[in-house]
Formats: sequence, C-alpha cells, structure tokens
Amino acid sequence: MSDGSAIEWTDATWNPVRGCTKVSPGCKHCYAETFAERWRGIPDHPYGQGFDLRLVPEKLGEPLRWKRPRRIFVNSMSDLFQEGVGDGFIRQVFETMDAANWHTYQLLTKRAERLQAVTSVLPRELVHQAHIWLGVSVEDRRYGLPRIGQLRATPAAVRFLSVEPLLEDLGELDLSDIHWVIVGGESGPGARPMRPEWVESIQRQCRAQRVPFFFKQWGGVQKSKAGRELGGRTWDEFPKQRHKTSRASSRRELVVLE
Repeated sequence: MSDGSAIEWTDATWNPVRGCTKVSPGCKHCYAETFAERWRGIPDHPYGQGFDLRLVPEKLGEPLRWKRPRRIFVNSMSDLFQEGVGDGFIRQVFETMDAANWHTYQLLTKRAERLQAVTSVLPRELVHQAHIWLGVSVEDRRYGLPRIGQLRATPAAVRFLSVEPLLEDLGELDLSDIHWVIVGGESGPGARPMRPEWVESIQRQCRAQRVPFFFKQWGGVQKSKAGRELGGRTWDEFPKQRHKTSRASSRRELVVLE
C-alpha cells in the first residue's frame, strides 16, 4: 500500500494484484504499465516482472494495519476483475475490506461484466456496504457506455464512474443509481485531447440528476499547466457519508450529495 497518493480523488493505494492487459481504447497510454515496465528485469523490485499479472497475497492484510481512516484506491496498478484473478482471491479482497471497515475503498474496473458476475454470487453483506465503492471506466460510447448498465446491475451501496480519459462526447447519460462521477483528460506523452464541451455536458447532467461531480484534470502533455478548473472553479464533490456507530456496529451509512 502507498500512503499518500498523487491521484486527486483518493488518499492511498493498495495493490494486492499487479499487472494487467489492455481491453479498450482507454488503455492505450496506461500510466500503470508505463511505470511498471521501467523496472522490468530488476531483481527483487516489486515490478521486476514489469506489467505481467501477479497476485500478491502477502499484501491482502495491509489495510488492517492502517488505523487512520483513508480513502483507498484498490489496485491502482491493476484490475481486480481481469482474467487470471480467481474468484477466491477476489473474495479475500472483499473480506479484508469488510474487516477494515474504517476505510473507504474505491474499486475501479473495465471488466464490468465480470464485476457484476462475481459480486452477484458473493454474500450481500460482504459487497453491499457503504464504505465499498464499485466503479467502472467510461472512456467512450462503444466500450464505456455499456459498462454503466452492467454497473447498475451490480449489487453495491455506492456506484461510480471514472470518465477518464474522456475520448469523445458521451451524449445523454442515464445516471440513475450512480452515486459519483469523475471526469478527466489523458495526460503524458501522446495524450489525446479532451474538448471542454464534452466535460461541460457531463457536469450539467450530473447537476440535473443530482450526482456528485469530480473534475480531476484537463490533462495533456504537461497536465500541471492545464490545471483542473472548469468554469472558473474546481469541482471536488464526493458522495457524502456519515458514521453510524453503535455497540454492535461501526459501519457507515451512505448519504448521497444533494
């Protein structure tokens, strides 16, 4: 786990799985692959195998050792629901999140069909919890938009969309049963451009459908110069949560931002 993250919408990262394969256009300039491949062949380095898939069971218990509550991006360097990650290992990840329930977990995948399939057979009390947020990437119409319906059919207390990198106008969006939307442009060498009107359209739809909106960045080759303001301000909305504490439970209750 990495305590502290440069990703604007999370506090820390936890990677019990490393490595992934490309499945759609949003993967073209994968930051995780670029980072991991720098270390290929270096003995004893966590990414000495580059971006090849690798399960890291010794990291499963890490969140239990973090006592201060954090928002944790699960598998920032991988995709938990890819082929090669067994259902049993995925269940162990959920069991850790259930046990260390003082944190908030943000799981993001492009494998929405498997997300739905696996979580649907797990015990509801293991999946449908306010501190476990399940999300899908939505980069375009062809690959991204169908994932929204699959996410909506997934048992979850909090569902979110990571619209990054946004590669085209997504048109009209049905955000029913979606609790949060992140939007961002691609960054780094070869970054594909994102038009302002695409972002503005999503922001307006989020407001109309009362969904919290988070604008991560404009992106580009030098993303720091482009910044992250939209319409003269930053947008850092999150689903709101309140702690519901009793002798029997310290779990959280979701309150969606109005």
